[in-house]
Amino acid sequence: MERTLNKAAVDIGTNSARLLVVSPEGEVERRQMVTGLGRGLSETGLAEDSVDRTVAALERYGQLICEWKVTAARAVATSAVRDAPNREAFLDRAEKALGFRPETIGGAEEATLSFSGAVGELSDPENCMVVDIGGGSTELVWRNTEGTIRAVSLQLGSVRMTESVLGDRPPPRSQLQAAFAQSGEALGEVSLPLRSRVVGVAGTWTSLAAIGLGLRTYDRRRVHHSTMTSAQMAILLAELAKLTIAETAAIPSLDPARAPVLLAGAVIAHESLRRLACTEVLISESDLLDGIIASL
Repeated sequence: MERTLNKAAVDIGTNSARLLVVSPEGEVERRQMVTGLGRGLSETGLAEDSVDRTVAALERYGQLICEWKVTAARAVATSAVRDAPNREAFLDRAEKALGFRPETIGGAEEATLSFSGAVGELSDPENCMVVDIGGGSTELVWRNTEGTIRAVSLQLGSVRMTESVLGDRPPPRSQLQAAFAQSGEALGEVSLPLRSRVVGVAGTWTSLAAIGLGLRTYDRRRVHHSTMTSAQMAILLAELAKLTIAETAAIPSLDPARAPVLLAGAVIAHESLRRLACTEVLISESDLLDGIIASL
């Protein structure tokens, strides 16, 4: 009997840990848990409670990978783990939880995998700029005229910005101005080509899209390949800036665990569209996880 070739991808991000399992017939499992691995990251490394939450999520993912009889799997750790002095101790625990050791990948590889996942269904990938807003970094990736994938990884993320300049909710004007300045400075330091289409991937974009669509519960099918204009983004950002964390967490379609960092993510999203001179973003539910699967 021919063995079923189920594949699994795990993304250990700064704010969330995610799992995708696919069979030859298509997707069979997609999970996401907001664990805040990068929250409280300091000179001594990842905080113990953040590590504990993430390892608990990975233990569940390891169980699901076994249940689905996965024959090929890859796990990647991104910004928070890249920056942590105690990364090896975390990876030891993650390996025990998953049953195999995650790789710590650089920003350029992260961006390339995100691009592969995001544009796989699109007919014009050469005209796309993929913007992946994470908790610790933001990746921008495109294909140049020679067909080569180019990527820029910025030390600009929703968790990083929240902890550095957006400590209050609602924030005073000075904090909001500092957030815009931080985004503008990071985006302004890199040379980026203009593309006719911006594709937004990962939790910040998808959460904002669900809110913009007025969904009562999160619906991945409705979010995938929906669009938001820069004007809609500006209005939503202004509304989020008026809310407390508790009020943000009460938004029906939002995972409450994202509430503390969503405003920072919205600032980065808004400034990314402005920097790229684009009036609309295409939201993609296909992202880094799908790129990892394609790499297996």
